[in-house]
Amino acid sequence: MTSTVAPTDQHSMVGVLSQPSEPTSKEKLKRFAKKYFLEGQKFTNEEKREPVIPPDADSLQRFTLKHRKLLAFVIPPAFMWTWWWMYAIGNNIFPLYATRFSMPITMFFGAFIGGMTCEGGGAVAFPVMTLFLHINPTVARDFALMIQSCGMTSAAFTILYMGVALEWHSIVFCTIGATIGIIFGIEVVDPAMSKEQKKMFFVSIWSAFACALFLLNTQRKRRTYLTIQMFCWWKGLILLLTGFFGGILTSFAGTGVCICSFSVLTLVFSINEKIATQTSILLIASNAMTGFFWRAKIIHGISELAWEYWKCTVPVVVVMGPLGAFVGSHVHRQTLAWAVYILEAIALVSGFVIVKPSLILSLVCVGIIVGGFFFFFILSRVGRYLLSTYPDAKKPTTALPTNNSNCCNDVAS
Repeated sequence: MTSTVAPTDQHSMVGVLSQPSEPTSKEKLKRFAKKYFLEGQKFTNEEKREPVIPPDADSLQRFTLKHRKLLAFVIPPAFMWTWWWMYAIGNNIFPLYATRFSMPITMFFGAFIGGMTCEGGGAVAFPVMTLFLHINPTVARDFALMIQSCGMTSAAFTILYMGVALEWHSIVFCTIGATIGIIFGIEVVDPAMSKEQKKMFFVSIWSAFACALFLLNTQRKRRTYLTIQMFCWWKGLILLLTGFFGGILTSFAGTGVCICSFSVLTLVFSINEKIATQTSILLIASNAMTGFFWRAKIIHGISELAWEYWKCTVPVVVVMGPLGAFVGSHVHRQTLAWAVYILEAIALVSGFVIVKPSLILSLVCVGIIVGGFFFFFILSRVGRYLLSTYPDAKKPTTALPTNNSNCCNDVAS
């Protein structure tokens, strides 16, 4: 007897077969890693993402074009290590490692985080030195400026060599403002602050910045850009003032212009976070070199302790800074955001536990955090208003980011 299958059973079987299978744990993990750690870079010109090798190029040109990313990572440490080894051997600095090993270990992670995020290596060096190692904030500030002049400069070279997209209006105007701000801060603001104030203001201001980042990530399906739209004189003035206040923060904490620039670019001008981060790295590199020069050559005020820490840490940061910049240019913006959240939470809690500030100073710090949150909230509202004034305000925001135009539409997740 020939068996038959009822039509309803056939349809049910087809339905079962056509249903998509549930992804396995391994597939979910791969999707997660690809989304948050392998998102990909944004380049100045997407068409130049893959290098075009001229037919008549010689072997050296072919090599440099084909291995652009590798060279971007290798050249800074190769140059800095050559210089450092000649100096280290000539001056026999190796015995210093017996007592100064703490900062090379710290900056192994600090330079990587500084290159990957918009905070700079000083965001790790300053709290570790002042809160955990109980080093004078002035020494910590000087060391942060000195080490960032190597690590963040190396990271900046990596970014420039790879041709990663940057916001050049911010680089120009914020650098001018930050140069004035850091000199004013070193001469006027820093001497007027106590050690406890420097430590607690640092963790409070950076916690307020974490609030700004949180506000940014609450904006779903927001439209972002590669450059500031409809640039004019008052936008340049905003960037100039941003750099000035960032320079003042750098004058007592060793870093600051980076987070000021990042906040204004993303919240007010709707610049893509990854571009704002890469732009901030160039800014802190420039500002750190200015502060280093001013303290070392104009004031001659850098202590021997800061010099010893710097000599021992240079070979570490010139590798980890570019590596952080390379990794940061690939990962998802939420990954960078969570890195900042965790860092600032640890710094804030450690500050209150270790410093044990007075009631008045504690209230001031809470006021800085709360006031900073509302200040950044106002900035985000200003940014939303400016978005409505741009020519493409009525365009749909459903597409994924594109790199061959000034606009890219972010789909937050």
